[in-house]
Amino acid sequence: MPSVLKDSPEFIEATSDAKLTVVHFSADWAEQCKQIDDLLDLLSKQEEYSNVKFAKCQAESLSEISLKYKIDAVPSVLLFRSGKQVDRIDGADPRTITDKIKKYNNAEPLEERLKKLINTSKVMLFMKGNRNQPRCGFSKQIIEILNNTGTSYETFDILTDEEVRQGLKTYSDWPTYPQLYINGELVGGLDIVKDLVTSGELSRMINA
Repeated sequence: MPSVLKDSPEFIEATSDAKLTVVHFSADWAEQCKQIDDLLDLLSKQEEYSNVKFAKCQAESLSEISLKYKIDAVPSVLLFRSGKQVDRIDGADPRTITDKIKKYNNAEPLEERLKKLINTSKVMLFMKGNRNQPRCGFSKQIIEILNNTGTSYETFDILTDEEVRQGLKTYSDWPTYPQLYINGELVGGLDIVKDLVTSGELSRMINA
């Protein structure tokens, strides 16, 4: 049965675990919340989800937490790993909730996933959008730079995966995008790449 989080310290402790933590923001007066309670109770008893932590948070009682995570209505189900929100489902949607829990429960650890993504190609760019459709000016400029080098490279659209978007900032200790990697090592963002182009160092790094 999901545990009931009664104060902020309990919430922080519950969601900081490296295991997947599922938190149902609910209210006793909302009929649909009972449906989600029953679903999570059922899932918590299944062997497949034995490594998942399930918890319930009274949205109105923990108003500070609800405000922080933009809980505008109940039921809302948020998924956490290692203190980071990785996904959310607003409304009573049992199928989507089950699918999301299954997806993140079976996912490999974030650090391992990031390492694999970074090493997808010798030259790897994490950006908003993709090479054919950049979705910010900085990303568009760095794509033009890479295209001018004539090198082969791959891109990853961080707008499609919130876990990667937030996790890579921490992993590489670099707070903004785009982020360029060569041979698995962070080169930097647009300003640094521009400087490397001017000095001729970018071509040397790519061809090393």
